[in-house]
Amino acid sequence: MYNPILAKSFSHYERKTFGWCAFVVMLVVVFSTCIIFKNHLYPQSFTNFVDGDAMNLQLSIKASAEDMFVIKDTTLLKKLETEKKDAEPMCNVLEPLSDYCETKGDIRVQGNSSTIFVVSSHDFNINSWIIQPYPRKGNAGAMSRVKSWTVKLVQDGEKIPKCSVYHGYPALLFSLGGYSGNHFHDFSDLLVPIFSNSRYFNSEVHFLATDYKSWWIGKYRTLLNNMSKNKILDIDNEKKVHCFPSVTTGLKSHTEFGIDSSKFPNRVSMRDFRQFLRSSLSLNRVESIKMKDDIVTRPRLLIMSRKKSRILLNEDDVRQMAENLGYEVVLAEANLSTNLTKFAQIVNSCDVIMGVHGAGLTNMIFLPNSAVLIQLVPLGAMDYLAKRDFGDPAREMNIKYLDYKIGVNESSLVEQYPLNHKVFKDPSSYFRKGWGVFRSIYLDKQNVKVDFNRFRSTLLEAKRLLATS
Repeated sequence: MYNPILAKSFSHYERKTFGWCAFVVMLVVVFSTCIIFKNHLYPQSFTNFVDGDAMNLQLSIKASAEDMFVIKDTTLLKKLETEKKDAEPMCNVLEPLSDYCETKGDIRVQGNSSTIFVVSSHDFNINSWIIQPYPRKGNAGAMSRVKSWTVKLVQDGEKIPKCSVYHGYPALLFSLGGYSGNHFHDFSDLLVPIFSNSRYFNSEVHFLATDYKSWWIGKYRTLLNNMSKNKILDIDNEKKVHCFPSVTTGLKSHTEFGIDSSKFPNRVSMRDFRQFLRSSLSLNRVESIKMKDDIVTRPRLLIMSRKKSRILLNEDDVRQMAENLGYEVVLAEANLSTNLTKFAQIVNSCDVIMGVHGAGLTNMIFLPNSAVLIQLVPLGAMDYLAKRDFGDPAREMNIKYLDYKIGVNESSLVEQYPLNHKVFKDPSSYFRKGWGVFRSIYLDKQNVKVDFNRFRSTLLEAKRLLATS
């Protein structure tokens, strides 16, 4: 229809000229569009190669599942080393449990000097921090086993170690010193804080372990592998300089055996950690048994045995009484050689766990929701310790809590001291002499023998709590 109209109005030569003009206009439009949307088509993190927030280099050929790569192109390496970085360390030395530094930009970790270099073009009043990356700040016994690291701010152009290896993922540096090896501290000081600090990265994070212990890594390898998809680095023995887009030195930890959700951007909680444990260790039970009056049910009771200190002297009699009250009773003791997965599955099969205050009660973390913890609190004004270590954490884990406070006649200390001794009259005076003195009397030298009439009501109360789940 249009061709006849054009033919009548214009000559063949004029129509050809219009066609070429239209083609040129189209080229101009396409070229202008590319200029306008250039930044959208080629992200800044790609054009700069190393980005302050993350190294998002995407290669058309995937060399490996690891994000680590060694730069051999000297021209590119020179560009990376001379590029200015606007990095400002965020170091917090005011928290009661831990000091830590969060750094972003050009971060270089030199393991053999225990130094983290932060390259920046800015001047700051403070240019270095000493960090012991273990969350037991103020505890001289624990911190004496923790290596100190220096976080050092350096000006761009200063003489600093050159990067040997570049990583695209952030890093988290922590110590395996302190009280590692104690079941309670393994979770309270390490596994829970490592989880809460790394969860935001969705396993795309590197763990840098100082004071490395291969046996510790082996024991908890299943959990660690599910927190990070990368091999844990024994950073003290690394001769290469490892570079990262960001590094957190130290573990942010704000509560004892718990997580302060408000301190983390993704609001991670202890309930998230327990879900992580269920998934990682194949713990099938999510909820405890539901007790009903019209149905005969036998809840499973786990008695945590102790063989060296704070022994439950009438354990067999307590077991018999619990069975008479309708419990199915399981006896178990955890130690360093215990297989974590198998023991966790035993605990997860139970509805109630009981034991004398100590590291064994840490295993409550494997219980199903709405289960019950019964803590036997030894003599010695230990209410605060019992509540802090297990009472408060239990509630945060959606576990119901009961305590049974040992009386004077239920303690083996009556066989060692007269009743008018200040061991009974003034336990706090021993605490003021130091933790070592207090521990040697009330924890290391004390066993317990519960009164059947009193303890029977505690076991019945645990059944009642299960009925109200």
